[in-house]
Amino acid sequence: MLICIPDISGFTEFMSETDFELSSKIIPALLNQIIYTNEIGLKVSEIEGDAVLFFKTGKMPSLEALINQCRIFYTEFYKELQALRVKHKNDKDSETIPEILGLKIILHYGKEIALTKVGNSIKLFGEDLIVAHKLLKNKIRMSEYLLLTEGLTDYYKENNLDDQFDWGSLKQNSIEYDHVGAINYSYINLKPLVK
Repeated sequence: MLICIPDISGFTEFMSETDFELSSKIIPALLNQIIYTNEIGLKVSEIEGDAVLFFKTGKMPSLEALINQCRIFYTEFYKELQALRVKHKNDKDSETIPEILGLKIILHYGKEIALTKVGNSIKLFGEDLIVAHKLLKNKIRMSEYLLLTEGLTDYYKENNLDDQFDWGSLKQNSIEYDHVGAINYSYINLKPLVK
């Protein structure tokens, strides 16, 4: 199963430093923008405050389509940030919208994930879902990036990964978590896509 988590960075700072009336309009608009720019048939499992948990079972998209989808999430997110700043220009905190908020995206592929029905909702659970969530807290020293786990890159090992990124180069790292162990991943800065 493919897991994709676009996560709004700067969310806590934005919520604490801006007027609640403004932040209660901005965050839902940005989450909606992420959901509506999904072009590869990802399904929404849940919205988690500042993140969308997408998943895909069955036939996986090509690596090129998946990376392009992440590019679209990021560039359209930034277009929406700018549009919201203009729309709310009379609010004293509107200038902070593009200064504080950003986007990071976690991509993971794993087999230890199951779907279960809880009430009227379909929920995901399993070790690979835990891995994807844990990776939201990592050692990367930038706030906006695309992270691809080794599980994902192994799934697409027939592809030359570096050929997919024309805006920068991938870096490798790993992190260890209690009860999960070491997780290897690759990541790339997303900021060059909008600068």
